[in-house]
Amino acid sequence: MTVVTLNAAANAFNDYIDLDIDRINRSNRPLPRGIISPRIALWSSLVLFGIGIGISAFINRPAFIIVALIATPLMVAYSLWLKGTPLIGNLVVSFILGLAFIFAGAAFGHLWGMLTPAFLAFGFTLIRELVKDIADFKGDRATNLKTFPVRFGIGTSIRLTIVLIILLCIGVLIPYWYGIYGKLYLVVLALGIEIPLLFIVFSFMYFPSIRTCKLSSQLLKACIFSGLLAVYLG
Repeated sequence: MTVVTLNAAANAFNDYIDLDIDRINRSNRPLPRGIISPRIALWSSLVLFGIGIGISAFINRPAFIIVALIATPLMVAYSLWLKGTPLIGNLVVSFILGLAFIFAGAAFGHLWGMLTPAFLAFGFTLIRELVKDIADFKGDRATNLKTFPVRFGIGTSIRLTIVLIILLCIGVLIPYWYGIYGKLYLVVLALGIEIPLLFIVFSFMYFPSIRTCKLSSQLLKACIFSGLLAVYLG
């Protein structure tokens, strides 16, 4: 419930801040369509943040510290100031996603055992955030949001994405090499992560476009579930 409420709060707050951008990039969302008012979105966010922090206080001290002093301030700072900073915003939101696993480890007293899933979540999210920024290039440029693609161009962003994917393909093998996870991890990894990632690299190399970025973003989202399954079975 802590993770669910904080995630909902962060999304609501981000939608409130990004209303002008979403009118261009995601006009079918509730706020641009007028289904929900910006004021309701803001108040919903504040209430959900309060609930998430309140629930975490009943878990243990490390979990509460992660939620109240690290995760929540970073979520707010990301939407207010860091979203439009080249790469820094991407790194922060990726760290927040990885922090969810660290939080779970702290909550159950096995923090160090969750470092590998946190690393996987961080890597996938960083790549997906960059891909999403490429897909949102038009709206971000129109609203003067200085994302990496707006600042350095789509071509440079695609090349950086390819490099990050290759590094991630190598990095996800390290837990198997060091015996942290077994053969089932390697099998699911190859089928559910390595092959889709290499397919994305191929798509970027031969069909570089915003449409490719949008499809790749959805594929990366599916890869996260494959990564979780690989960790569980491994």
